[in-house]
Amino acid sequence: MKRVTFIHAADLHLDSPMSGLKHLPPSIFKKLQESTFDAFTKIIDLAIFHTVDFIILAGDLFDGEDRSIRAQTRFRKEMERLAECGIAVYAVHGNHDHMDGRWAQLPMPENVHIFSHEVEVVKHIAENGTSVHLYGFSYPKRHVAERMIDQFSREIGADLHIGILHGSYEGSSDHVQYAPFRINDLLEKDFDYWALGHIHKREIIISQPPVIYPGNIQGRNRKETGPKGCYLVELDSSGAKTEFLEAAPVIWENAEIDASKSESYQEIYEICLSLIEEKRQNRKGTIINLTLKNVGLPDHELRSITNGELHESLQEEEAEEEAFVWISGLTVIEKRMWNKEKLAHESDFFNELFKTAGDFAEGNESALILYAHPLARRFLGELDKDEKRSIADEAEAMLVDLLYKAEGH
Repeated sequence: MKRVTFIHAADLHLDSPMSGLKHLPPSIFKKLQESTFDAFTKIIDLAIFHTVDFIILAGDLFDGEDRSIRAQTRFRKEMERLAECGIAVYAVHGNHDHMDGRWAQLPMPENVHIFSHEVEVVKHIAENGTSVHLYGFSYPKRHVAERMIDQFSREIGADLHIGILHGSYEGSSDHVQYAPFRINDLLEKDFDYWALGHIHKREIIISQPPVIYPGNIQGRNRKETGPKGCYLVELDSSGAKTEFLEAAPVIWENAEIDASKSESYQEIYEICLSLIEEKRQNRKGTIINLTLKNVGLPDHELRSITNGELHESLQEEEAEEEAFVWISGLTVIEKRMWNKEKLAHESDFFNELFKTAGDFAEGNESALILYAHPLARRFLGELDKDEKRSIADEAEAMLVDLLYKAEGH
């Protein structure tokens, strides 16, 4: 049976500046700065170990259009390692590293094919004789709003057909819509595999034929949580076997601790330490946004948690750990002494307060005055639905708790 094995990765963002993270300890920040390179090296190691026929890189190889010499040099070094092993590379440039930028261009070894700004087809013949047509294009400019999918067309003369597309599918709302397509658009092309890029969250949209976003290879902020890496694919005419392989040296996570049974600061501190040691077992760097829920301590003990002392204690000495577990944020949610539904029913004031919080969570413009301000909007990232709901819930609970305490409940 005709078969090929390949690795599908995307959104390398090599040399990402890790903007907004310089508050981290220098040693951890340095590991983050190197993390995209380390993740990419790991992917090349995996390709060599699994003796794949080729690698597909589905866009945003570099973080910016200027492509620093440092990033290009590191990229070329890995391409040369693959060349020594006879492994081909098929890559497209995306919206971040589009071809309209200006940079000092370093030549790549002959095993690397970068697709042009127009959809083209390239033929690969594996050692076992299997022939593959790979279809793709690189972004000629940063903003590609055209339906480039319409230019993909299956050509006869190959055993297998793989599409490479850096773009957004209908229904993906967390990213800017580039080179948009519908799922049916892909299916109509009758390809055997679609190697997608652009969406940083890993997702298998369809299993047969496989339509896959591998996600980015290294999380770069608290929104890009969980393991990151690439897919190892064994493809033949009957279907595909896919396996996700981890590559990221640093993982971002959100974690919650239910502190309802904790009766002292020390007990909460020990629960947090247990979480840290549990996360350390993955033997990677881990950055956690931690939420303590249902905290019901006396005021004098609660102050040691809310004034930052607990947070500082949990961070002590972590910067020196190879497999560090860094608590980047600590949110404390006190145990509720009130019932939301009862308050809304008994009081018009509380009913209006809860309605206002709900409007904010749903993105009602009247509740988003700061984000509507043209100057402020330049410095604020877009809030997604979960972030709006979290802010609304936290503000709602804080206001009601303060009012409750003021009234002596």
